[in-house]
Amino acid sequence: MKHKLKALMLAMLSVFFVLGAKTTHADTIKIVSDTAYAPFEFKDSDQTYKGIDVDIINEVAKREGWDVDMTFPGFDAAVNAVQSGQADALMAGTTITDARKKVFTFSDPYYDTAVVVYTRGNAKISSYKQLKGKTIGVKNGTASQSFLKDNQEKYGYTIKTFDTSDLMNNSLDAGSIDAAMDDEPVVQYAIKQGKDYAINMDGEKVGSFAFAVKKGSQYEYLIDEFNEGLASMKEDGTYDAIMKKWLGEDTSELESTGDAKAKATPVKDTYIIASDTSFAPFEYQDGNNTYTGFDMDLIKAIAKQQGFNIKINNIGFDAALNAVQSGQADGVIAGMTITDARKAIFNFSDPYYTTNIILAVKKGSSVKSYEDLSGKTVGAKNGTSSYTWLEEHADQYHYTLKAFDEASTMYDSLNSGSIDALMDDEAVLAYAIQQGRNFETPIPGEASGTVGFAVKAGSNPELIEMFNNGLAALKANGTYDKLVAKYLTTSSDTSSSSSDSSVNETTIWGLLKNNYRQLLAGLGTTLGLTLISFAIATVIGIIFGMMAVAPNKVLRGISAVFVDVIRGIPLMIVAAFIFWGIPNLIESITGRQSPINDFLAATIALSLNAGAYIAEIVRGGIEAVPKGQMEASRSLGVSYGTTMRKVILPQAVRLMLPSFINQFVISLKDTTIMSAIGLVELFQTGKIIIARNYQSFRMYAILAVIYLVMITLLTRLAKLLEKRLK
Repeated sequence: MKHKLKALMLAMLSVFFVLGAKTTHADTIKIVSDTAYAPFEFKDSDQTYKGIDVDIINEVAKREGWDVDMTFPGFDAAVNAVQSGQADALMAGTTITDARKKVFTFSDPYYDTAVVVYTRGNAKISSYKQLKGKTIGVKNGTASQSFLKDNQEKYGYTIKTFDTSDLMNNSLDAGSIDAAMDDEPVVQYAIKQGKDYAINMDGEKVGSFAFAVKKGSQYEYLIDEFNEGLASMKEDGTYDAIMKKWLGEDTSELESTGDAKAKATPVKDTYIIASDTSFAPFEYQDGNNTYTGFDMDLIKAIAKQQGFNIKINNIGFDAALNAVQSGQADGVIAGMTITDARKAIFNFSDPYYTTNIILAVKKGSSVKSYEDLSGKTVGAKNGTSSYTWLEEHADQYHYTLKAFDEASTMYDSLNSGSIDALMDDEAVLAYAIQQGRNFETPIPGEASGTVGFAVKAGSNPELIEMFNNGLAALKANGTYDKLVAKYLTTSSDTSSSSSDSSVNETTIWGLLKNNYRQLLAGLGTTLGLTLISFAIATVIGIIFGMMAVAPNKVLRGISAVFVDVIRGIPLMIVAAFIFWGIPNLIESITGRQSPINDFLAATIALSLNAGAYIAEIVRGGIEAVPKGQMEASRSLGVSYGTTMRKVILPQAVRLMLPSFINQFVISLKDTTIMSAIGLVELFQTGKIIIARNYQSFRMYAILAVIYLVMITLLTRLAKLLEKRLK
């Protein structure tokens, strides 16, 4: 019996110790970190700590079942806290060194680092020898400090230590130190956030970052579990995702499936490529009124390398997407972010650029964080990553979101004060600021994904193959890097050069001198469209107007349905339906793409719209003639048709003329709506010019005068005609 009791007690003790061990394991783990060491750890605008170290610890904790309490006292304080037992572990971008190994037990490395010397942007320190007699800043207790101490006598500089990177950078900004040394990703992150720093020296490889606990402490088991969690993160791709999130993605290292040595066989003689009209530096018109930009040069270079012909139509972002869907274009390249929603409609190439979106405000604005947007209006281009991000966070930050069709209009709205902020791609905003926009970007950008070339799902697979092969070839021969350097850098001496003009476009005379050919071409399209569509509309209007007053009920019913349907649908929707909807309908029925020319679609839309209104003018004019005249003529034995032709219509025409003239003016103005389907008429021409030079006030003033003169002259001509007919 005693033996049984002993066995039972031993069993209970075993359970107790097991449970006790698990309970200890389940205790909250106190992890300490640095205060400001972006992108490894830093406090974001929402007042929460974020960064690589934070994400890695949170992910390991989730996988290993840790209950973590992470605090951010600063690097020195964090190290001391672990040594003194006030904290259990250290995660603060800590470099593994022989000296530290005596005090801490380190995990497997999670990041290989290098330290770099950096200066203010205008400084030209490109070697350690140039640091002689100068003061260089460094964070206390870091690998950078060790390196500088080891080489101080050799190069003759003075070392000044700081507790945080922020304090060090503030001193560099103020000029109290001449240079600083820190981990390369930390400096690169600061530069990405707008710091005017320069790295003109190669970095020094100093080791690797690791998670650490006090040597010999009860928390050494955390090292094994951290290593286990880190290994599983690397295996399933979570680790890479975190690194890409915070360190960015080098465009030269984007996933590439193309064969640089291969060339696909074109199926068509010429491929129609649709693009945006104003998305500098990806696509925009230069001072010679020629479309240029990163996308333009890239697709041309790929076409040349792969040996296929292209025709590029710059019709606007929405119009370009619709053109590909409706079969009017074979592919689209327009700085388009690859999203899951778009993948359902388009087949994408390999990504050719990684982009960020960023918030911009007018210089001097009180907006310094997303919280400051509360009660304000924020603009974004419709259908973009910026719009999606703002839409998702509107409830969180309590702003009103306003959509725009194009960047130039949105930028003008911010400049005029009708919106308080806007969000756009970082490269696009950087270009706009370089061109003189009085904007600033007070908040770090948000990663928005990658940009790709696209075709309609299931069509033109050879075009995707040729694009991928060409892209791989351009990367291999260095052409791609040259294009990135030309258009997508943020330095003031690039990008903008391609838009320079020998003519000063800051004056009305300069705008006219440099763009008169383009404006005349747009004017010609507008006049041609107006005259042709109005002539057709007049025929349509007369036919349905006569049907509206016919004795036959069926004819009157047909006329009423036509007028009600056309007048009841906005002109823009009519144009969109004809240009994009009908080709899609035909394809769904026949299986073949039947695109409609933009000028033809615009002509049909305007003709139908004006025809419905002219039909009502004709009906009203005929009914305005006293009924007694019809009755008197018929009583004399004159037929209905002859009476209408000889008696009623001559009188009705005189009554209808003022309304006809008015409708003609309306039709001319309505041509501006056709820009929505990509037709480059006068108004669209003006917007394209504005997208290049940002001279919105002067350009819109020129357009207003052109329309005023044109409408006034045509109205006077019509009134002379009216007098002759009377």
